[in-house]
Amino acid sequence: MTGAGPLQRLAGMPATLALPVGIFALLALMVLPIPPMLLDVFFVLNIAISIAVLMVALDARRPLDFSSFPSVLLFATLLRLALNVASTRIVLMSGHEGGAAAGEVIESFGQFLVGGNFAVGLFVFAILMIINMIVITKGAGRVSEVSARFVLDALPGKQMAIDADIAAGLITADEARERRREVTVEADFYGSMDGASKFVKGDAIAALLILGVNILAGFALGMISHGLSAAEAGEAYVTLAVGDALVAQVPALLLSIAAAAIVTRVSDTRDLAGQIGGQFADPRGWLPVALILGAVGLVPAMPQTIFLPGAAVAAVIWWQLKRRAAAPPAEPVVVDEPAPDAIDLADVSDQTLVTIELGFGLLGLVDEGRQGGEGGAALITRITGIRKQLSRDLGFVLPQFRIRDSLDLPAQDYAVLMGGVSIARGSVRPGKLLAIDAGEVRPGPYAQLGLTGEETRDPSFDCPALWIAPAARDHAVAEGFLVVDPATVIATHANQALLAEAHQLLGPDEVREWLDGLRERAPALVEAVTPEPLSLAALTRTLRALLADGIGLAHPQPLFTALALALQKTNDFDAVIDAVRADLGARLIARIAAPGEALKVVTLDAGLEGAILGGMIDPATGQPLIEPDCGGMIAREVNAIADAEQGPVALIVQPPARRALAALLRQRAPRCLVLSIAELPPTQRIAVVGVIGEAAAPAAAALAAPEPAEPSA
Repeated sequence: MTGAGPLQRLAGMPATLALPVGIFALLALMVLPIPPMLLDVFFVLNIAISIAVLMVALDARRPLDFSSFPSVLLFATLLRLALNVASTRIVLMSGHEGGAAAGEVIESFGQFLVGGNFAVGLFVFAILMIINMIVITKGAGRVSEVSARFVLDALPGKQMAIDADIAAGLITADEARERRREVTVEADFYGSMDGASKFVKGDAIAALLILGVNILAGFALGMISHGLSAAEAGEAYVTLAVGDALVAQVPALLLSIAAAAIVTRVSDTRDLAGQIGGQFADPRGWLPVALILGAVGLVPAMPQTIFLPGAAVAAVIWWQLKRRAAAPPAEPVVVDEPAPDAIDLADVSDQTLVTIELGFGLLGLVDEGRQGGEGGAALITRITGIRKQLSRDLGFVLPQFRIRDSLDLPAQDYAVLMGGVSIARGSVRPGKLLAIDAGEVRPGPYAQLGLTGEETRDPSFDCPALWIAPAARDHAVAEGFLVVDPATVIATHANQALLAEAHQLLGPDEVREWLDGLRERAPALVEAVTPEPLSLAALTRTLRALLADGIGLAHPQPLFTALALALQKTNDFDAVIDAVRADLGARLIARIAAPGEALKVVTLDAGLEGAILGGMIDPATGQPLIEPDCGGMIAREVNAIADAEQGPVALIVQPPARRALAALLRQRAPRCLVLSIAELPPTQRIAVVGVIGEAAAPAAAALAAPEPAEPSA
């Protein structure tokens, strides 16, 4: 069915027409005469509504939880005024017949509360008026006025803060919409409360005027129309008028207290009773109360039977609160185990970005006490150490790593996964040590050195290595081997693998945290880059590209300064990356050359470089495409030169060819840093150690020409 049926429409009509019908009922109370019994029912309803409003106001955790209070206050005030008009009509028309003529509620208030003495009733009414109008209503009105002024003054700043947060990617569009709605409702609420407080004040004045009218008109009607004496008229009409005023004033006082509680409320996760109770639960505040009451009670002129029991009660409260504060925390609640057939999202998804999987034979490496008798740190400690080291090197906090067992791996194998994809894998021998030949060992078979074991390759740096027994550690160290335990092998391999893929570890959450730290030191620098012209997503992409090129985020101010300057020239992604690299060229070179040391440079033959630049272009990226045979030749020659130099080298190329060659050599020749000529600082000393191609001399001479002369002694 696409529409509501007749019964559904009829069922919805009373809720829709409740307010209009209620307002017309109030008007009817003012105009039409009603019997005393019905008037009693309305008086009881008025008191019940006032109590309900007060309870809702006390239970609200923040003022906006009762945002309809100004309208409720208006309708409650109209109901009370309508009842005053209706009761005035009955009192003036039937007051000469006795107290029951105006209803049992008015008679009860006139007889029971003031003992039938209208003079006492006048004084009680005057006191209630002073409390309500001068103390509560005036104070609540002042608080409402000040709150409304502050909220309206802060409205533009709150709107700007929301716009800045959504532009920076700190909140979503739905969250921004909800926050704008809350700000608007808050401004409307306090503005309405500023005006609604005038209802309470006007109601108090109206009650005073109505009482005066009832007294004067009662005297006149009693003596003129009904022939009563002044004493008889006063006893009949004034008692009823005072009872009527008190019946109306008690609900008015309750609503005034509710209004004051709402406007003086501070937002909290607890209701008003919980907030006050929690703040009075500190035992340090009750001991002075007990001591002072006890000291006052010991004064001879004071009523000791009152002060001393009060001091005892305060001391008991202090003792109970002190015991509660010193009591141990309650036992945690035991949660029922889920049903065996229940499947949760966490069971089928892995929210961890980096995972290290171990074969079942390596689970002992995770335990601190099961390290094959070597006393080495547990694997989890090693992994925590490399996470801290990577965070320092990269400049942002890496997400937590996860270590778990895997039945898919052989018993002695491990794997490093990023996003569920394996980026490194190896095998270790628990209970043994890995002796790595890092170039310090005498050449020849290891058996001639007195070392026996399983020959292998170091998984991190591909050096020759040997798995040896722990007892042979000292012998291997003496022969020049670097000896490490299996946990260190896994941690080092994971460190190298993650360092090569560091850009994939950087996400929007890490960038936002990184920006917050930079914003505290250089807010203007951050504003020059984000949220305009780079949004959070665009900035994340840019920083990931710089990380992939070897530019870490550990020193954010020079990096962000270079990025801000590059964005002043262009918004093209590739051009911005090239400009930042050119500005930070010295930082790139510092990775492979110490300060003052000549940079070992490899160049391409002019013909080879021209062929690469003039060849096919990738239509998707606009970068040159390098033939597989040509790429393999370049990688082999670069590795051969690096081996001959026994260290890293830099390949200097023209800017258009840098990106393609860097992608080619990143995996095939990790010891080669690809730089464009624009990224080479003019003051950097260079030493050409090789030219890839045929015409070596011309290319070497062309690149070596700008080398600055050595300063004379």
